[in-house]
Amino acid sequence: MEKVDEFGPEMILQVYDQKTGMRGVTVIHNTALGPGKGGIRMQPDVTISEVMGLAEAMTWKNALAGIPFGGAKSGIVADPKTVDKEAVMRAFARKVAKLIPDVYIPGPDMNTTEKEMGYIADELHNRKAATGKPESMGGLPHELGSTGFGVSQATKVGLEHIGSKVDGATIAIEGFGNVGTFTAKHLSSWGAKIVAVSDSKGVAYLEGGLDYEMLMKAKAEKGTVTAYPGCKVLPGADLFALRVDVLIPGARPNVINESNMSAIRARMIVEAANIPIKHAVEADIEKRGILVVPDIIANAGGVISSFVEHIGGTEEEMFQMVEEKIVSNTRLVLRESQRIGNTREAAMKIAKERVRHAMNAKKY
Repeated sequence: MEKVDEFGPEMILQVYDQKTGMRGVTVIHNTALGPGKGGIRMQPDVTISEVMGLAEAMTWKNALAGIPFGGAKSGIVADPKTVDKEAVMRAFARKVAKLIPDVYIPGPDMNTTEKEMGYIADELHNRKAATGKPESMGGLPHELGSTGFGVSQATKVGLEHIGSKVDGATIAIEGFGNVGTFTAKHLSSWGAKIVAVSDSKGVAYLEGGLDYEMLMKAKAEKGTVTAYPGCKVLPGADLFALRVDVLIPGARPNVINESNMSAIRARMIVEAANIPIKHAVEADIEKRGILVVPDIIANAGGVISSFVEHIGGTEEEMFQMVEEKIVSNTRLVLRESQRIGNTREAAMKIAKERVRHAMNAKKY
């Protein structure tokens, strides 16, 4: 079994549905701050160990975000390309119904979207049964771009911390999915220069800066950012060695590692993806004087949006809360890191203090 300590996990529930063949697991890591919040991922090879680690990460992310949610996560063992998603999601909802929403509140994750969250809410006849639902069901779907907006806010704070401004800052973004597109949109609207963006086909690089609308058009019409007119196309790995102010890994895990960390020439890394750098590698990078804004603070816009949806807030209120909480908590982490010397350790110290305080108040 994965790590078990004073914080959790509190519960591991494995479920199976004979009719659909659905196999799933829900891990409730810690509920001291509130019901466990975390998405449902659907993968043929998802494991209990993986879900346990993700549930724990949600505990720290939600604590750092300053919202009354604990940490949880679910996994459904299925091939999203071939399975009857609606039947499987409805079966899963029925099996974990006793936990929802008082102990566990699901949301979208890998291979699940607002549509699947809608199935859960409909199956349980409860609009509070999931977040990230369609707008027609009172949802604030992730398609609004809350995570990318939060990443852009964390980037702004990080630049201030190293004595720079967003206006004129050079940015390289790995990945041009939901998070990458909205991060690019907001940063460019504030005057940042997006000089490189990558997708599965390679890197679109333009020293003078890429226009956001033209990037979106190239992706929509040609299926890749590398179709951007006049750009220089580079191999995907070259993105991480570019001399930029900010490098934003926003797609895959462990993309910055022992093999390429010495090539990084950015002044700052903002982690938009989950675990894009192993923690030991983060520490080595920071020893070189490169600031790292960890994923558990930088990409918390999605969970903050989930909280606003859960309490019935509006889209406008959601963006306001994402900005307020990401800005204040990123500043707090960076101030603490000056004393500790490591941003990950500073973030975890603050998160654990908040959870431990709540546990003591509840007399765990």
